[in-house]
Amino acid sequence: MPAMTQTGKRNLITDVAGIWVGQAEDAAARTGVTVILAERPVAAAADVRGGAPGTNETEILDPGNLVGAIDAITLSGGSVYGLGSASGVVAWLGASGRGFRFRSDIPSAPIVPGAVIFDLANGGDKNWGAHPPYRRLAIAAAERAGMDIDLGNAGAGLGATAGIYKGGTGSASIVTDEGFTLGAIVVVNSVGSPIIPYTDVFWAFPMEQGEEFGGRRLAPDFKPVAPVLPPDAKQIPRAGANTTIAVIATDADLSRLELKRFAIMAADGFARALRPVHTPFDGDTVFAVATCARPLAEPRPFALLQLGNAAADCLARAIARGVYEAESLGEHLSYRECFLAGKKH
Repeated sequence: MPAMTQTGKRNLITDVAGIWVGQAEDAAARTGVTVILAERPVAAAADVRGGAPGTNETEILDPGNLVGAIDAITLSGGSVYGLGSASGVVAWLGASGRGFRFRSDIPSAPIVPGAVIFDLANGGDKNWGAHPPYRRLAIAAAERAGMDIDLGNAGAGLGATAGIYKGGTGSASIVTDEGFTLGAIVVVNSVGSPIIPYTDVFWAFPMEQGEEFGGRRLAPDFKPVAPVLPPDAKQIPRAGANTTIAVIATDADLSRLELKRFAIMAADGFARALRPVHTPFDGDTVFAVATCARPLAEPRPFALLQLGNAAADCLARAIARGVYEAESLGEHLSYRECFLAGKKH
């Protein structure tokens, strides 16, 4: 058997030097915000594959557009209300002088893309009137940003669901043989299921490192099944009500065009961990960022191929970790309560 992949020290996106994460939750509303902060502006790209996305500032990341660097990314609950989380981080960064500057005598313009999940129907108290909590939560999350990350019911993952299971926030990292570090953070709120039908095994199990999401494996006599829709997927999905959103980061020196391809390849991690995926009812979105601290070897296209494949595996692991670490909330039972406590789903 080949040697296991080397993970970073924390097995988190913050293993990429210069990337920090902060999170904040509103327990009563069953919602939250996750903020990914860059120590200094970083190159970024986005890939949107879901049929019902909720995003902010993705167009500015097109390689043909002017601004090629960002200061932060927000992942938020709250559907369209959660898009307001970016304005909180913009204000917080602007107060410290961060952001794109046209001239020194006018305010800076922090660049903060973001994406949201739909968690409005999870039973929390959403009677916030004209004052949704997301701007406030985003500022609180930015102020808490650091190296350590709580997984599962944390940040934007607090109110998430994955198929019929409780979803959550997941993260993972990889250090490649060439010395590049990659890290992913994801909020799993998918239509599709993370579990192989009629088993307790994650679809992402071939990529698992150690027992980071339980170490479950298929029985030797397991016979694959291919239902039209897995029985533990959401059976009556609604457009705009489901999404898996993620950030993949690397220290490789990628151009904006290369970073776009990196994001596209990383999005395959969704398909390695969830089934079905990229449906008309999901808003699946991947942001990719590069700190550009380590030069890419020649030939660059082949080096990019290796990085993109590693990114997809890393993202798949982060998805499984987010579901594995989640705790039951309301009617949504966690993976561990369904399987590890002997309960049937």
